Amino acid sequence: HEIYFIHLFLRSMAELHGRLAVLLYQTLSETEKTSNLMVSPASVSSSLGLLQLGARGNTLAQLEATLGYNVKDVQVQDFLLRSHRDASNSSQGALLQQTCTLFVQSGVQLLTDFTRRAAVWADGGLVRADFSQVNHTGRSAAGTELSGSGEAQAEAPWLGQRLQMALVNTVAFRGVWQKQFLFSSTQNLPFVLSDGTTVKVPMMHQAGEVRFGQFRTAWEQRYTVLELPYLGRSLSLQVVLPSERKTPLSSLESQLSARQLTSWDSGLRRTRMDVLLPRFRMQNRFNLRSVLPAMGISDAFDPTAADFTGISGQMKESLYVSDAFHEVRIDVAEDGTKAAAATAMVLLKRSRAPVFKADRPFLFLLRQINTGIYQLLINNKLHITNITI
Repeated sequence: HEIYFIHLFLRSMAELHGRLAVLLYQTLSETEKTSNLMVSPASVSSSLGLLQLGARGNTLAQLEATLGYNVKDVQVQDFLLRSHRDASNSSQGALLQQTCTLFVQSGVQLLTDFTRRAAVWADGGLVRADFSQVNHTGRSAAGTELSGSGEAQAEAPWLGQRLQMALVNTVAFRGVWQKQFLFSSTQNLPFVLSDGTTVKVPMMHQAGEVRFGQFRTAWEQRYTVLELPYLGRSLSLQVVLPSERKTPLSSLESQLSARQLTSWDSGLRRTRMDVLLPRFRMQNRFNLRSVLPAMGISDAFDPTAADFTGISGQMKESLYVSDAFHEVRIDVAEDGTKAAAATAMVLLKRSRAPVFKADRPFLFLLRQINTGIYQLLINNKLHITNITI
């Protein structure tokens, strides 16, 4: 019975994270229509979890409703910290670096219980910031750790003068494929952009056994999912492509659901295929301040409604989240490291294996295999950025 309940708990946590991932992605898709999109649902939920530790009243209720859980629950906390630790374990062949920093105005008296909890929260950092002396060009907070408290004194990046508290969240990923693409097989091939124009991009190729499935949305729109594992098999990359070339990716995105994401695991089958994927490097940075209220988290950003008396009991009305910056970087290349120049051009050998060719806008999902948590969601709508060959 205990094993059964553990299984149910793990499944419900995966579904809750899937729900948040889809909601976050679809909300961002509405505001970021003009660019490629990359976001880390796991990292955002980690940041919201850090806020939850200090939120009270309706501010806490909104965070709980959006996340679907309370991080003070011991079982939830163990699950989240373990999954974060496993995903960040570079010895398994994939390097996923995540930082979650909460900047709090210098002079705000912090509660000991909060600083203790924040110090151990998923590589979280609590930084004292003088918002009146901002380093406008700073891209990261450089501070000196105070012994045992998890706090640091630093200037805060990107922030304005009147602010009391801000979240800064960064994610960088680089993985080594379980089966590497050969540099010699990469060649410049056409990629059709969302506006119909065609550009040449370096297209990686490999032939072998992958996990592959064909699915339908609730509106009977057909799409395919391909899964490629990274070395160590702790993380995998899922590539989602509309089955019909004329179907825009945006049409599929709007119909995605958490239930569909969880159905992929059982619906994927081992299949021998020719796989062609673009090589790319991408970086995104944006402010979630306008996105999270649309997802039900509004009080935290409202100076008059925010209740963070669990962070500082003295400043209920003035302590609020002014900004929530999110920055993500990823490399997708032949061996998972920075791509070297490849000069050889190799024509694909004719074979009877089916072909999966991502030569038009697609969706990438970086998934933690043992928990089902989605670490990254990426799309290439308009162009492939920063490609070198």
